[in-house]
Amino acid sequence: MEIFERSLEESIETFKKLLNENRMTRFRTEYLALHNYEQSMIFANLEKEDREKIYQYLSPSELADVFDLLESQDETIDIYFEEMSPPYAATVLGEMYADNAVDVLNNLKNRERVNLYMKLMPAESAREISSLINYLDETAGAIMTTEFISVQEGLTLSAAYHRLREQAIKAETIYYVYVVDENDRLVGVISLRDLIINDEDKLIHDVMNTRVISVQVNDNQEEVAKMVQDYDLLALPVVGFDHELLGVITVDDVLDVMQDEADSDYSGLAAVDVSESHDTPLSAARSRLPWLVTLLFLGMGTATLISQYDALIAEASVLSAFVTLITGTAGNAGTQSLAVAVRKLTNKYDDDNFFTSLMFELITGAITGFIVGITVMLIVLVWQQNLVLGAVIGIAMMAAIIVANLAGSFIPKIMDKLGFDPAVASGPFISTLSDLTSVFIYFSIAQLFLSAII
Repeated sequence: MEIFERSLEESIETFKKLLNENRMTRFRTEYLALHNYEQSMIFANLEKEDREKIYQYLSPSELADVFDLLESQDETIDIYFEEMSPPYAATVLGEMYADNAVDVLNNLKNRERVNLYMKLMPAESAREISSLINYLDETAGAIMTTEFISVQEGLTLSAAYHRLREQAIKAETIYYVYVVDENDRLVGVISLRDLIINDEDKLIHDVMNTRVISVQVNDNQEEVAKMVQDYDLLALPVVGFDHELLGVITVDDVLDVMQDEADSDYSGLAAVDVSESHDTPLSAARSRLPWLVTLLFLGMGTATLISQYDALIAEASVLSAFVTLITGTAGNAGTQSLAVAVRKLTNKYDDDNFFTSLMFELITGAITGFIVGITVMLIVLVWQQNLVLGAVIGIAMMAAIIVANLAGSFIPKIMDKLGFDPAVASGPFISTLSDLTSVFIYFSIAQLFLSAII
């Protein structure tokens, strides 16, 4: 039944009705006929009493398929497992792919329940999960799965094919068959195509590809995702320090990493965690306040600096009309440079030559600053009929843009060199810093030409 030809809301209501009427057989038939993603979407939109019936209607193995596609970072994951009986929950985790089960366990708040689940689940599943749960966050080891297919290089293709059939039911992916030596070290890879088209009496060693793209278990997940993207892979093997095969990272895990990194970069640029969902305006405000208060104090520096030029403004009040124009434009230029710099650092194609980068950003800032400066000078000339005032504002605008451009470009690089996330140099931070510098530049230049302005 193509239930998703209708809207999600209609599908949810359909399954709610089946659950309320206790029609277990029809519910199972229609629900299990859906794609696992569709099942997860419906499950996530049901009420507690409906979910409690699902725990009765579905086996742990069937529900595990649903949970493999639920967002493990979602705070409701904790609620779902709280609703289940511990033996049922432990079996669900044991039936999930090990890397997904680890993500769920790491996001459960009650650590006592985590220990209980580990004790109750099948021993083999517990061992696989334990081997993954100890790896550092945001590394290849933390996102890999141990459910993959490997064969010894001395096997014939016929023997390898039989081993593939035995292991396939447990493997998360069978796009590639990895080849190991007697010490489980990765030595090659063979595709399913080569396994099928070659003579079954040939040895794996004779037909395998020895050029295998792999990553170390402690490599950063960003670098791993970039490698999968660059080499157009569906899966990537993970090896230990002795090149022993430890696991495989699949393309779906890489997509999750790329989404997380994109959220992180955008969060930095906006100075708020965009991946967080909030139930109440109070919790949303609580997450936004720290940066706002911090920037408030930085902004007070700008206000204090402006107050130092009270006498100048009193003599030439027209200067006050252009303060926000200069600070706003400089802030925009700084945010543009910040976005480009963070993007370069994220994709690892930034030029490491400091002098070359400096000249590039300096010239870019000078070109944009010159054009914007000339434009605003002409506008002020027509508006105020004062060439000197126009020139002062134009020069100040150009200088402010150059400084903001350099700040937006190099502050993220400096933070990256110091080991901090470059996205922390947020857009609001760069914008506020640009306000401070552009005000200083503007009034300093205006003071030099005060007699010609008034």
